[in-house]
Amino acid sequence: MTDASSQLLAEVEIFHSRTQSPTRRLSLGNLVLPVDPAPGLGGLLLGGIVAAHLHEVDEDLVPDVHRLVLQVDRGDRVVQPRLQHRYQIDRQGLSRSRHRLVGDGEQLSYEFESNGTALQQVLGALYSLERLDVLARHALTPVVHKAMRWRGPIDATFLAYLAGSATSSITAMTDPRAWALELLGFPAGTVSPTKRDVQRRYRESLRDAHPDHGGSIDLAGQRIEQLSEARRVLLAAMQ
Repeated sequence: MTDASSQLLAEVEIFHSRTQSPTRRLSLGNLVLPVDPAPGLGGLLLGGIVAAHLHEVDEDLVPDVHRLVLQVDRGDRVVQPRLQHRYQIDRQGLSRSRHRLVGDGEQLSYEFESNGTALQQVLGALYSLERLDVLARHALTPVVHKAMRWRGPIDATFLAYLAGSATSSITAMTDPRAWALELLGFPAGTVSPTKRDVQRRYRESLRDAHPDHGGSIDLAGQRIEQLSEARRVLLAAMQ
């Protein structure tokens, strides 16, 4: 249940047959999947669903999960039934699982509500990916592959890993340039700093973050990593 102070950022509803049902069916409900800039909050949610559930899927079925990801990326027609389930539009008589990515201040977190099998959750994520346009699918397929390789808790470290960033803050995910400008201390209203300005601000911020200049010993490593990421974001935007 989303806390009253939390903000809903992405959502996937998966409707599926009950665990003991003789037939295995799957459908999709509400999808809120913002993907710009890639992977977007929607991409982080799809990757989170896959990473949180794939390890519980029968290992004999995992190779076909990989093949399905590639088919979805290419836009191939997925012949049904697939992976023991038939995808359909009708939701009547099906149970619901709901997964969300929520924000509290600048912090991101997952809310997984799984009422079916792990395979149903993974399939729901992949069919949600299929609903996106071709450019979004191409951008998010590598994210799904990264999620499939993850072996660890689904936390802030996972979010940063999935996004390929040194931070998992909401601003860094939704507006990386604004985050980078603020982190490097550019004045409000700065739009297009020069390469020289970026390098100068980076060096100054790096010096301030060092313990020899008053920076926190415990946080210095993380701070330096974030400053390097901010510089990378701004320099990449100039290319």
